[in-house]
Amino acid sequence: MCAFALRDIKAAPPVNDDSRAASRLAEISADARPTPAYSPIVLAGLVRSLEFLLITAVGFAVHRLHVAPGYGYGVEYFVVIPGMALLSVLAWQAFDLYTPAAFRAPIGHGSKLAAGWTLVFLAALAAIFFLKLDNALSRVWLLGWYAGGLGVLAAERFAVSAIVRTLTQQGKLDRRTVIVGGGPMAEPVLRDLAAAQQDSDLRILGIFDDRRDDRSPDVVAGYPKLGTIDDLVEFARHTRLDLVIFTLPISAEARLLQMLRKLWVLPIDIRLAAHTNKLRFRPRSYSYIGNVPVLDVFDKPIADWDVLAKSAFDKVVGALCLILFAPVMAAVALAIKLDSRGPVLFRQTRYGFNNERIEVYKFRSMYADKLDPAAAKLVTKGDPRVTRVGRFIRKTSLDELPQLFNVVFKGNLSLVGPRPHAMHARAAEHLYDEVVDGYFARHRVKPGLTGWAQINGWRGETDTPEKIQKRVECDLYYIENWSILLDIYILALTPIALLKTENAY
Repeated sequence: MCAFALRDIKAAPPVNDDSRAASRLAEISADARPTPAYSPIVLAGLVRSLEFLLITAVGFAVHRLHVAPGYGYGVEYFVVIPGMALLSVLAWQAFDLYTPAAFRAPIGHGSKLAAGWTLVFLAALAAIFFLKLDNALSRVWLLGWYAGGLGVLAAERFAVSAIVRTLTQQGKLDRRTVIVGGGPMAEPVLRDLAAAQQDSDLRILGIFDDRRDDRSPDVVAGYPKLGTIDDLVEFARHTRLDLVIFTLPISAEARLLQMLRKLWVLPIDIRLAAHTNKLRFRPRSYSYIGNVPVLDVFDKPIADWDVLAKSAFDKVVGALCLILFAPVMAAVALAIKLDSRGPVLFRQTRYGFNNERIEVYKFRSMYADKLDPAAAKLVTKGDPRVTRVGRFIRKTSLDELPQLFNVVFKGNLSLVGPRPHAMHARAAEHLYDEVVDGYFARHRVKPGLTGWAQINGWRGETDTPEKIQKRVECDLYYIENWSILLDIYILALTPIALLKTENAY
């Protein structure tokens, strides 16, 4: 349950709009599931691949049983089978059969599935006839593949349906959504979204609005008002939130900018409902949620297939790095043990993705009785708290190597990303978020062992506001321009960047 919600409902004040909103917010927060959502885009891609492989396998299986024993392996089958399987997947895509709604209702969409499969076979038969290929392909094989394919597809769709229904019940396919802006402008949007909600992964939680007068009623189109924009930011930090839809008109520019200034630091998609706006753009300027046209304002960085690609890259390359650096880590551990009393490893709480608190591992570089887990005081040149071995491993960043365990086993760090900062780290006696406007936007992705800031020379001491400002600028550039190639580039340049030790103490 959110801390702010607990704070608001701890006492028993007279019942009013604010207390009702706090109670609803607490209820939704308690119902929120900590597990991340599964991407419908990735799910659809996996089902497409599965069906292509199944159809291809059935085609070759029938060929092996009927054609190969008598006629051998004709090369034309190795072209026709994958080609028809690919055409079938394209036909099913055209029939909109790769959506969560289609997966959940295999019987209702079974006729479309069969129709797509039949159309591909009719096209194949027409091609055979017009190209005079009657003797090239076995008719019995075609009939067997058609019937066998239908049977396998039916079984596969029922299995997918069972899996999708389970994921839906667990909330892992929900696209948790809130509306910003209540009143008359929100009502038609909510009605249309509610209609789309039945056939999509959309789950509307409620409304947030800073207005407290009659223009923002307690309930709009059956959905409750949950709080203000500040409440929304805190809500998104404690629960899973995927989408924010603004129902404000574009003409309310100042109000929109004020709200977006608070929300852009969150790892969520932000859309502006456009069907009530008088200003019209080209059709391709809009995307659609159900029948509601929206303008894309912000997208969650590193989403869908990119998440899988980055995660796989982290696990594989991280595991290889662990093996490669194992002798170095063993030597560092031995040197620390011989140099001073205390544990080899040091655990520190830092900010992770979406401001969650994570525990990262480091080699201990300070004397055991002078450790500073909160990083309340920055390490400076010649700092007496740092051991002899500690000075060397801090300059060379060898103290960071145990964070490979965070990458490979705990999954709360990435190989490349904004460096995770300690909870109370300061620049010029001020907390980082007090120095840099929009500081928490760097937490829209997982933090990393190295990053764009590090290879551009912004590592080590942050004794001035300018230094942390430059780091954050580099972090935001990385987030907006991420790619696997950029990660590889940063990793390749990191050893060179580590040679510059003038700011590392």
